[in-house]
Amino acid sequence: QVQLVESGGGSVQAGGSLRLSCARIGRTFNGDAMAWFRQAPGKDREFVAAIWSGSSTYYTGSMKGRFTISRDNAKNTVYLQMNSLKAEDTAVYYCAADVAGSVVSGTYKYWGQGTQVTVSS
Repeated sequence: QVQLVESGGGSVQAGGSLRLSCARIGRTFNGDAMAWFRQAPGKDREFVAAIWSGSSTYYTGSMKGRFTISRDNAKNTVYLQMNSLKAEDTAVYYCAADVAGSVVSGTYKYWGQGTQVTVSS
């Protein structure tokens, strides 16, 4: 019923920038939480950022201050602007929508397919 389609991943040099997009198809997400997570090989899934009703946002971890989550409701799209990228940011990034519980650790109903981000030092 809802599909999340990610794009924007790729390979960049350390210090560079990427902008990930996650388009929500099937239903508007206004007021509903959207989030970005990432997972590197051999590591647990890590929360990156979330945005929800009232354009509230939340960040944590090493990406705080470097990454920015935003939303374009007209396009039903959520973005993750990633600046000052580091090698340790290398991971598969994916978006999630419609959480039950905490935006950080709650259960999301919908997930994107993931997009690879590779940062070379």
